[in-house]
Amino acid sequence: MELEYNSARPMLKIPEYGRNVQKLIEHAISVTDREERTKMAYAIVNVMSILNPQLKELTDYKIKLWDHLFVISNYQLDVDSPYPMPSPDALKIKPSRIAYPSNKIRFKHYGKIIEMMIKEIDRIEDQSQKDEQIKVIANFMKMAYLNWNRDTVTDDMIFEHLSLLSGGKIKLDDSVKLSQSSELSLKTPS
Repeated sequence: MELEYNSARPMLKIPEYGRNVQKLIEHAISVTDREERTKMAYAIVNVMSILNPQLKELTDYKIKLWDHLFVISNYQLDVDSPYPMPSPDALKIKPSRIAYPSNKIRFKHYGKIIEMMIKEIDRIEDQSQKDEQIKVIANFMKMAYLNWNRDTVTDDMIFEHLSLLSGGKIKLDDSVKLSQSSELSLKTPS
């Protein structure tokens, strides 16, 4: 009896399904009766869904399974599929490049989302709700500053940064008190 090593076997098209699924598909290609081939294809797709249960979380997972079936068969499996066979060229298409964000963040320790939230404050019409949102953002800014710098930070400094980020539209007076630094800083386990 001679051992068969994986290095001597043909490459797996999609390794997630394993060599046995690939052999099943190769066998299905060799079957001459189209109806029998179609039954085998449905059975193989069921096996593939069992082997990769995480695909069921996708909305169109059945289409993906059938696409994988055709890819593994090198587009040679001729069956009555519930979905059209994908084009072999579709695998060769590379996605377009995603542009790197070029916008400047004024205070990196607050992040871009805080800047966007401060710009959205103007849209709030109810003044009491607006004041409450500003206070929440200011407390978050204080926490972010403490996480980044680990120094104490005064409320006046946060108010100044808030005013700078809003273009002078948001000004808090000294009567507004933010949470204490000890309450906001992240505690590291000892």
